[in-house]
Amino acid sequence: MKALTFKRYGKSPEIGFSEVPLRALKPDELRVQVYAAGLNPIDNMIPSGTFKPILRFQLPATLGSDLAGVVTEVGSRVTRFKPGDAVFANVFDLGTGAIAEFAVVPEHVAALKPANLDFVQAASIPMVGLTAWQALKERVGLRAGQKVFIPAGSGGVGTFAIQLAKHLGAEVGTTTSTSNVELVRRLGADEVVDYKTQAFETVLSGYDAVLGTVRGDVIEKSISILKPGSMIISLVGPPDAAFAQARRLNAVLAFVFGLISRRIRRLAKKRDVTYAFLFARPDGAQLAEISELLKAERIQPVIDKVFPFEHAKEALAYLAQGHARGKVVVKLR
Repeated sequence: MKALTFKRYGKSPEIGFSEVPLRALKPDELRVQVYAAGLNPIDNMIPSGTFKPILRFQLPATLGSDLAGVVTEVGSRVTRFKPGDAVFANVFDLGTGAIAEFAVVPEHVAALKPANLDFVQAASIPMVGLTAWQALKERVGLRAGQKVFIPAGSGGVGTFAIQLAKHLGAEVGTTTSTSNVELVRRLGADEVVDYKTQAFETVLSGYDAVLGTVRGDVIEKSISILKPGSMIISLVGPPDAAFAQARRLNAVLAFVFGLISRRIRRLAKKRDVTYAFLFARPDGAQLAEISELLKAERIQPVIDKVFPFEHAKEALAYLAQGHARGKVVVKLR
């Protein structure tokens, strides 16, 4: 089958199309013909080697974590799906990839595609949906009446997380550029800061949680807008020792992560704020719950641009520019 792969880590990862053999299914796996693959920033970061100590791939490796498609074959122990089912899934950190003609998907990470979404829309959801769900519902326990700061509200995670937070009854603050103010307000943002004209830390206050989506000093600055007892969930780092322990990484990495996260943890502690780093995990049951919100149109996909399969490399380059409004998707069928 044809797949978009990278052959090595570093500045020249040799990203391109390769012929990859179809492997036999394990008893708990599905083979899915991929109709669309959603892209995420980490798809560009993995070949660079940024997460090489944490994520292990057998090279050459197929890129991509989000997919939507049709089941063509099931393993002997699969009970929830059958050939012909339309599904969507996140396969991040499972040793497989999504930007390919076919993908192997463990049964426990897949969910039926919402009938009201096409394959492109469905493929845009898994990573951002699970990230927002696990951050806001699992870690923060966000509830009605609380305030959450979600910077970069017009991005892939931001557009979904704003809608989920509003569904949970929270008040949402965000940052965006002038051209995207209307978009984030339409998604439900209550306090919108145009980062080109204002500094959010001088405008916002009294927040219960921050979803860290932007690199640089945004997370440190956001501490000042939080109440005591609140929480920062960072998607962009730095990783902490608790993250290393949860992934059963070695003691050296746990020490290193503890070291590089020491400054942000110290600053947070002064304000009685908890800091944690999050890698979203694939979870079909959560994806099924998200599917119900999509079917009820409580949350709607936001898609910036769709690229054909043969231009998947260009799609990654476009995403890397950092200006997408919502998600970038590769369409295979």
